[in-house]
Amino acid sequence: MGIIGKGDPSPFELQGGDIGVLLIHGFTGSPAEMRPLGQYLNDRELTVSAPLLPGHGTKVEDLNEISWPDWTTAVEKALVDLRERCAHVFVAGLSMGALLTLYLAARHPELPGIAVYAPALDISDWRRPFAPIIKLFVKTVAKDDEHWDDPQAEDLIWAYDEWPVGGTQQLFKLRDEVEKSLPRITSPALICYSTADSSVTPEGAYMVRDTIGSEDNEVVEMNECGHVMTLDRGWDDLAERTYQFIMARVPEPGATVNN
Repeated sequence: MGIIGKGDPSPFELQGGDIGVLLIHGFTGSPAEMRPLGQYLNDRELTVSAPLLPGHGTKVEDLNEISWPDWTTAVEKALVDLRERCAHVFVAGLSMGALLTLYLAARHPELPGIAVYAPALDISDWRRPFAPIIKLFVKTVAKDDEHWDDPQAEDLIWAYDEWPVGGTQQLFKLRDEVEKSLPRITSPALICYSTADSSVTPEGAYMVRDTIGSEDNEVVEMNECGHVMTLDRGWDDLAERTYQFIMARVPEPGATVNN
């Protein structure tokens, strides 16, 4: 057991203009899954920051030593750091990264917009309710094969090939915390899901749409990709939608900036 893919798990920063985008990767993954999207946005003069979340980029057992506030603290710090360089900061995330994006939005109503890809609110794994019991007997569980519409895309990721049982329980706790805070979100939202996703269901995307306090939201159905839609077939369409969403919601000159 080890790693899936050949991507670079390192955090990355791409300097651009005064519009910033914080990109947050998913559970057991790494910034590698956000790199093409980040490069796409940076090529259009946006500044991009993609941190590596605690417990990731090393070995899967490290995720069993993490609690969910470690992740929220890390993204809060990344948001503060990016705001020091950019007048306006948007946040986008994949799966657990989408949960962390929603977490930030609930606590920062001044965010001009968020994008959530495959939000991990309705998780497909039947083992979810049994995580507290399973972790007493095993530390990790092998992953099922991921669906990829573009088989070559799998080489671009860097992810653990097992689920950390204790870490997964922390993911569920984060999910529950985020669900409670959804009505507090007032930022415009781009909400994307895939019909071929085997990890989370479309219901999670519609839960976001129907529960958040913002009426400025858009749901996008993707049909040519699996869970990791930021790398799989159609990722460039997703990137362009994200770019257009951001540019349509940049505050007018003279508007209050993030603080």
